[in-house]
Amino acid sequence: MKHLSRILAIVALAIGVAIPGSAVAQSPPLPTPFVEEVMVKTSLLTFNDANLTGNYAVMYAKMAKPFRDRFTADTLKQAFKVFAGKRIDLIAAKPIVQTAPAKFASNGFLMLRGYFDTTPSRLSYELDFAVSEGELKLIAIDVKVRDPSSSDAGGAGLLTHAATDFSAVGK
Repeated sequence: MKHLSRILAIVALAIGVAIPGSAVAQSPPLPTPFVEEVMVKTSLLTFNDANLTGNYAVMYAKMAKPFRDRFTADTLKQAFKVFAGKRIDLIAAKPIVQTAPAKFASNGFLMLRGYFDTTPSRLSYELDFAVSEGELKLIAIDVKVRDPSSSDAGGAGLLTHAATDFSAVGK
């Protein structure tokens, strides 16, 4: 893993191209705001539990099958090592703040983007879900915790950023 950049974005694109029949026409309806909040919080609280325990088996088991076919639970553990032992569970009591409306990308992935207005830092997320085994399952995750004075573009004040280029894994 040569640099920290974006978590699974390259994987999502690569897998999306490789999944036949993942066209938008076959996508389920967009989630309601309540269901979107449940999807985001469930994914991030599972992520929190994995970070606290060091055991990524449950998070891995909840990932979409194309992800599980390509990577291991240890891959997740390595990708998120900057989060090891860090808590993000305070998000459970906070509403999500969308930075973009939920939408299906051209590869059929449901894209959920937003943040939690937490203090003293802001937790932002980019979550992609793919239809897998008859339901929407997480296939890509990018989580950042930033100092509120930093901009997303600048990267200054980055506290933790779980972002790894997965294209380099296994090479």
